[in-house]
Amino acid sequence: MASTHILSAYDEELKYLTRRISEMGGLAEQMCADAVRALVNSDTALAQKVISDDVILDHAEREIQDKAIVTIAKRQPMAADLREIVGTLRIAADLERVGDLGKNTAKRVIAVQGTGVPRKLARGIEHLSELALVQLKEVLDVFSNRSVQKAEAIRQRDEEIDAMYTSLFRELLTYMMEDPRNITTCTHLLFCAKNIERIGDHATNIAETIYYMATGAQPEGERPKDDTSNTVGAVLTNE
Repeated sequence: MASTHILSAYDEELKYLTRRISEMGGLAEQMCADAVRALVNSDTALAQKVISDDVILDHAEREIQDKAIVTIAKRQPMAADLREIVGTLRIAADLERVGDLGKNTAKRVIAVQGTGVPRKLARGIEHLSELALVQLKEVLDVFSNRSVQKAEAIRQRDEEIDAMYTSLFRELLTYMMEDPRNITTCTHLLFCAKNIERIGDHATNIAETIYYMATGAQPEGERPKDDTSNTVGAVLTNE
C-alpha cells in the first residue's frame, strides 16, 4: 500500500480503489462457487442469480476505472502511487473476467439439466473448482497484505490446477468415447472445466500484478504450466 500523503483526500481515493477491489473479489469468488454448485445440483435458480450478479461486477469495474482515471488526472501520481493505481486497474479487469467465467458456467446449467452431471464427473468439477477458488481467495488476501513471497508462491502453484484440469479433460473424453449419448453433456462440462481452469489463470495474473505493485518489477521466469490437454486425444486414440 502506498504511504500516507499530505492530502487526506488522496489517501481516501486510494483507499476507495482498494476497498472496491476487495468487494469485487468477494463477489467474483461467490459467483464462481455458486456457479459450480448450481451445475452439480442442477439448480437453475442459483444459476440465474449468478448470471444476474455479473451486471453488478461489471458496474464495479467501470466505477474503479472511472475513479482511477480521475485520480491520475488530478494527482499525477508517480512511482509507487502510479503502480498502485495501474495495478488496481489490471486486477479489476481480471476479476471482471473471473465473473464472466462464473456466468458462462452458470449458463451451462440449463443445457445439462435434462441429463444431470454424473457423480464421478461432478466430484472432478468440484475438486478443480476448490483448487481454483482457494487460489483466488489466497491472492485476494495477498492483495490486502502485499506479501511478495506469498504472491510468488501462488504464482508457482498454477501448474497444480493445470494438472487437475488435464486429468478431468481426459476423463470427460473417455466418457464420450464409451457412450456417444454422453457427448452433449460432456461437451458442456468440458467448457465448464476450462472456465474453472481459467479462474486459476486470472488468480495467477493478480499475483503477478501484486508482485509488480510491491516491487516495481515483473516476476522472473515463465510461470509454471502443466496443461497437457492438447495431447490427450492422441494418447487416448493410441490406447
